[in-house]
Amino acid sequence: MAGMFEMFNLDLKAGGVMKIKGHISEDAEGFAINLGCKSSDLAFHFNPRFNESVIVCNSLCSDNWQQEHRDKHFIFHKGSTVKLVVEFLGDKFLVKLPDGHEVEFPNRHGYDKISYLNIRGGFKVTSFKME
Repeated sequence: MAGMFEMFNLDLKAGGVMKIKGHISEDAEGFAINLGCKSSDLAFHFNPRFNESVIVCNSLCSDNWQQEHRDKHFIFHKGSTVKLVVEFLGDKFLVKLPDGHEVEFPNRHGYDKISYLNIRGGFKVTSFKME
């Protein structure tokens, strides 16, 4: 069953780091980490997809998806526990994967602060930390 982890008062500023640890379900088709100011305006959508073995990154503006960025570096496994480090660097987002690979995505909306987070799909958050 797909879970949902949601926060509305995140207060992630430039230079901020989130450490997200969780378990990918055995039947996961994928999962998504979404950051923005609300669910219809996302600065960063990080979406590993098992059916395509790709990480899709995108942004959402007034419920409209923008240009996709696809990264073929796919290291996720169903039924495994994974730790991701998400950094907000002001002009871009950076996700560090467990093997050291980094996925970068520009801050297209120019947000100076991220207040909204949701994590959905086949990923159960076991630990969440902000630094």
